[in-house]
Amino acid sequence: MPVVEILRNACSDETETVINYQIDAIGLDGVRAEESKESLQTDTQQELTHAEQLGQRLKQLGARPPGSTDVLAVINDVVKSEEDAIATYRSLIEIAEEASGPVTEDLAVTILANREAHRTEFQGFEEWH
Repeated sequence: MPVVEILRNACSDETETVINYQIDAIGLDGVRAEESKESLQTDTQQELTHAEQLGQRLKQLGARPPGSTDVLAVINDVVKSEEDAIATYRSLIEIAEEASGPVTEDLAVTILANREAHRTEFQGFEEWH
């Protein structure tokens, strides 16, 4: 297996680990949970740094890190992802409102605003290309 392929695999593994550690830390409860959560949060930052280092090394070798290298494709994917998330949060707001869940509704409204701002930002990038 060539170095570039191993670097790409390692970069993907590090990225996946970041997501897993973040979600795992949220789910932990119990007497020993705080120490484990803190460790996972520290490790998450380290794993993210590893992924960035591996991606930079791939670029130094004239290769690309995993993912798209087409700027417009990345921008379009971000806009699509934001639109999907916006639809999800709008549904959550509606359901939370019907279920008298004001805390969930407030959370969804806050995240929705953030997602709409991201979509607008990246739609602006689309216009530049």
